[in-house]
Amino acid sequence: MQFIDLKTRHNLIEDNINARIQNVMDHSQFILGPEVRELEDKLAEYTGSKHCVTVSSGTDSLLIALMALGVGPGDEVITVPYTWISSAEVIALTGATPVFVDIREDTLNIDETQLESAINERTKAIMPVSIYGQTAEMETINEIADRYGLPVIEDAAQSFGATYQNRKSCNLSTIGSTSFFPSKPLGCYGDAGALFTHDDELAEKFRWIRVHGQERKHRHPILGLNGRMDTLQAAILLAIFDIFPDEVSKRQSIGARYNNALTQLEGLQSPVIAQTNTSVFAQYTVLSAERDSLQSSLKAYGIPSVSYYTVPLHLQLVFSHLGHKMGDFPVSESVASKCLSLPMSPYLSMSDQDRVIEALRG
Repeated sequence: MQFIDLKTRHNLIEDNINARIQNVMDHSQFILGPEVRELEDKLAEYTGSKHCVTVSSGTDSLLIALMALGVGPGDEVITVPYTWISSAEVIALTGATPVFVDIREDTLNIDETQLESAINERTKAIMPVSIYGQTAEMETINEIADRYGLPVIEDAAQSFGATYQNRKSCNLSTIGSTSFFPSKPLGCYGDAGALFTHDDELAEKFRWIRVHGQERKHRHPILGLNGRMDTLQAAILLAIFDIFPDEVSKRQSIGARYNNALTQLEGLQSPVIAQTNTSVFAQYTVLSAERDSLQSSLKAYGIPSVSYYTVPLHLQLVFSHLGHKMGDFPVSESVASKCLSLPMSPYLSMSDQDRVIEALRG
């Protein structure tokens, strides 16, 4: 059993992918070729955003967003300690300071009730992370941000295709940012990402920054980086995007089946999907105080599993200068000690789902 089955999808659309790749080879516009703009148009339409700007990775999309907002030394950006390191890494790379807010026990997303207490005169932006496939409580977050005149960047690397109050993730705040890393719900065959906004000026800055801050040839009004998406990855994503809505439905069906089967198991906490949300189940993650023994039992059944973010960011050595200690963010620390992600992909067979469920039932 594969933890994430990428091969089945490829086999389904191999001819389409090969044809699109060949088309790129024929026109040889390997950087910012026509497929890039075609993909941006389709993703903008899908999310309902006015602008989509594709970039070289999900990490670069967050960094470009912060650069476009002018975040720099002396500033603070609020995010969560239970996430992949890139969420805080990019803040530090601008010279700003990541400020952590703990997560909720149910959805594992940022605890919006603690957000306002973290805001001060140095706060430059808020970056909630949409973890494991569903968004945070974005309406409340946006309301708080509006009161303080702050932009919100949704780190939606794991939630592309999910909805909040019937609106698509990446179209819920000032800026939406996502990743197309292969294991993500909409994943390509390498690194890539995208930014979404309704703000014309920000979109223009995104496009400048991804090409070394270049407004037009030989004109560089701002600092930038090499952040362009390869045309080949855009072509591959176009082929995958054709079947993406169906894959989202399959993910939700599998997630619901897992939930129905596992919710009542003693000592096991299944994902809680907020009533305002749908999830794309980027991962299906359960919590167990007996995680290590549970993982060993799954392994004995030939079932792979992964523990993500087992060391929260406030306890990572690279952020030791922030002065945090164990106990500062108790929910994040508890989740980090209990989390275990089960096999999940649109093509996880019914029989493999049954194997996972039976193994967990013991």
